[in-house]
Amino acid sequence: MADQVVLLDFWPSPFGMRLRIALAEKGVQYEYKDEDLRNKSPLLLQSNPVHKKIPVLIHNGKAVSESLIAVQYIDEVWKDKAPLLPSDPHLRAHARFWADYVDKKMYEIGRKVWTTKGEEQDAAKKEFLECISVLEGELGDKPYFGGKTFGFVDVALIPFSSWLSVYEKFGNFSVEAEHPKFIAWVKRCLEKESVSKSIPDQQKVYDFVLEMRKKLGIE
Repeated sequence: MADQVVLLDFWPSPFGMRLRIALAEKGVQYEYKDEDLRNKSPLLLQSNPVHKKIPVLIHNGKAVSESLIAVQYIDEVWKDKAPLLPSDPHLRAHARFWADYVDKKMYEIGRKVWTTKGEEQDAAKKEFLECISVLEGELGDKPYFGGKTFGFVDVALIPFSSWLSVYEKFGNFSVEAEHPKFIAWVKRCLEKESVSKSIPDQQKVYDFVLEMRKKLGIE
């Protein structure tokens, strides 16, 4: 019996983009359901009753929540193509550490950049660029975070590139000016069809956030 795969997602979510990229890397066909987060579907609430959040991967009727857990699940189930995590236990732990670093830093700091002003925003910008600097240091001269091939940390981080225009325009700074090596990695990842077709255009995300700011009364 063919696998039945459904992805519950919301198009601008960098967390959902991770699953889209991982499934594309593996060549897995799936049904995409875009959620209205203000009016969550019964399927989402039933599939993720604890957090009630996207993304949720539903594989043959069984739900997997939390993006990094779901990406690891995808890597384990469809293990014959494009491995995302290395086979060596230490290298695997190393990749999980950096994916966890991305999880703990990028979204929250990035959100502060576009939702705050004045000193609070200045502090967020400084912290954001420091975070990029740390990641750039880990990347080093490697083409991808895991080495020669696109892998787990790249999948965890590259979705945030679709939000770069948001961070830069509202924060009034340029990532490329300060961290060209990081942007070179972004461009390298975007050459992959699994990435370019799985993440939205930066302008589309910027327009979405512009509307969000109006709704939140941040102008």
